[in-house]
Amino acid sequence: MKHFLLTMAGVFAGLLLFLVGVPFLLIVLAAGASGPEPTPARTVVELDLREVITDQDSANPFASFGQPSLSVLKIVTTLRKAETDDHVRGLLVRLPEAGMEPAMADEISDSLRRFRKTGKPVIVFSQGVYPAGATPSTYMLAAAGGQVWMQPGASLQATGLVSEDIFLKRLFERYGVRAEYEQRKEFKNAVNGYLQSDYTAAHREATRSMLESIYGSALNRAAADRRQSPATLKAALESGPLMAEEALRLNLIDRVDYLDAARKQLTDRAGKDAEFRDLRDYARSQRDLKSLTGPAIAVVTAEGGIVTGGDGGANPFAAEGAIYSDLLENALRAAIEDEDVRAIVLRVNSPGGSDTASEQIRRAVEAAKAAGKPVVVSMGPYAASGGYWISSNASAIVAQPTTLTGSIGVFGGKIALGEALARVGVDLRQVGVGADYASAFSLGSGLTESQRAAFGRWMDQIYARFIGRVSEGRRLPVERVESLAKGRVWTGAQARELGLVDQIGGFYDAVDRARALSGVNQEMRLKWMASEGSPFEAFERLFGVSAASARTLAASAWVLGDPRAQALLDEMAWSRMPPGSAAVRAPAPAY
Repeated sequence: MKHFLLTMAGVFAGLLLFLVGVPFLLIVLAAGASGPEPTPARTVVELDLREVITDQDSANPFASFGQPSLSVLKIVTTLRKAETDDHVRGLLVRLPEAGMEPAMADEISDSLRRFRKTGKPVIVFSQGVYPAGATPSTYMLAAAGGQVWMQPGASLQATGLVSEDIFLKRLFERYGVRAEYEQRKEFKNAVNGYLQSDYTAAHREATRSMLESIYGSALNRAAADRRQSPATLKAALESGPLMAEEALRLNLIDRVDYLDAARKQLTDRAGKDAEFRDLRDYARSQRDLKSLTGPAIAVVTAEGGIVTGGDGGANPFAAEGAIYSDLLENALRAAIEDEDVRAIVLRVNSPGGSDTASEQIRRAVEAAKAAGKPVVVSMGPYAASGGYWISSNASAIVAQPTTLTGSIGVFGGKIALGEALARVGVDLRQVGVGADYASAFSLGSGLTESQRAAFGRWMDQIYARFIGRVSEGRRLPVERVESLAKGRVWTGAQARELGLVDQIGGFYDAVDRARALSGVNQEMRLKWMASEGSPFEAFERLFGVSAASARTLAASAWVLGDPRAQALLDEMAWSRMPPGSAAVRAPAPAY
């Protein structure tokens, strides 16, 4: 009887969801599904960079169900189309106040410089740039747009670049928490916050070097766009914080005025009845009418922490992504089997993750090369540690000057809470069988001497394997790789000088490199390959609706013209490292 009641309750819940939830979803989809409006004859595209921006498009149909998220790849590919669109007469860029990732700023600024060459007017409008995030890179992005406007009374505070880290060692000691970690090697500082009370010499050296490289790159590029010497620009910025009127006097900006004045100037230049169109809306109107046959360059995207397996059980509402080794391998092998695909661009934005998942993906890259299809990696803000592992065997690597890469190293360990819990009346006890190492990663106690020795040997083996993979992929002597490794993070500019990266540039530079390596002497279309799980499976997990029914629902929405119906399931958030495992993951600087 109990089972019958539970079954009936489930049936009732399913019917309720089908009768109420599914129609609700259809209504929501239909609300914005009247189809993309055609681009007005005189259009000014508006790019608002004040929101959170990812490197790659979110594939999750649920996480950003309202307004579609904005990504760097969406921005650069859409601006590339706008360059040759006669309907587009200008561009308005809204600058973020809190800064943005340096490599993101590099990529977008490259697109702005290219767009300016068309002769179409560009205004970058700012309501202030404040010391949060990589603000020198944000100013560099503004300078790339040509005309820089600031609202009266706004402030320009791009006086330098600082990274700040939290160290918990003294707190742990006070409360009886033990951080038990092994690092390979001294520059692998992802867990230094647990182990130290201040920067180690290696940690400080690497961080300062990284900041100097990023700061210098931003100053040099901005100075070129502002037609000043780097020294002059540096002195002007560092004299801040500056009010907009002072920034104008120092030739850091071009005009102090309000947004409506900027809109009017662009409207006057664009022509009578010109309309402003948000970049995402404009992108929706630009359906690719090119032939879907013929030679192609496959684009495979990878963003987030690297984990093993597929996305089974992933939270469909999660905003943060992960790179699932099975799914990314499947995408690469689909590109291998596609007869139209002649080369592959693998876009990577990852601080790393699982060593075994990284090796699985690296092997798929090797398989593509063996099949005669060169693979060019385009690095986003991060391609470090495991992100570099999966990139190291590519035919070529293209990175922005401020991409964070390298971090060839490994760490692993645990937090032991036994003493801390005992102080508040919680006792941990254990019973076990087998070798002493079986209890190495229990929650209660720290590592014994023999356990640490065994764990250290295992870490050494993973580190040596990482070194060997980089040596093979980059065709560098093992000794050379060892000198560059030790867990140290390099910027793209530094990595280029060291031989870890082949070229400085963005996504379309990687596309051009892939085309050249393919040997095809004609224009090739981009073919975006799915590297995430199906949204229909997510729908089934959430609502108990069959995948076939979900496809029918999505097909209905597609007919109505909503591009979200074609979205794929997003990556779930990076999960914490399981006890006793190793991670090839880079630290994230806190600007």
